[in-house]
Amino acid sequence: MAKKIVQKVLRYNAVFEPCEEGGFAVTVPKLPGVVTEGDTFEQATANVKDAIEGYLLVLQGDGENVPEPDAESFTAPIDIDASKLRFAV
Repeated sequence: MAKKIVQKVLRYNAVFEPCEEGGFAVTVPKLPGVVTEGDTFEQATANVKDAIEGYLLVLQGDGENVPEPDAESFTAPIDIDASKLRFAV
């Protein structure tokens, strides 16, 4: 009989903000102090995964509870054509 492999996945929402000099700064609202960056979106994503894992391992090592992961929701930018809108100046 083959062994069954079970993998638990935790989802934490990350906020990616474009930097003036290029790349992205990333924070994780549910995990205070988790801040990283990357020159590309892919690099920033890899870096934030490492930062989250490190943060959770430190919490576990200190005997603290791991924060509940975020629900299945996430945020995404939505672009609206504002050419027909009027803005106060």
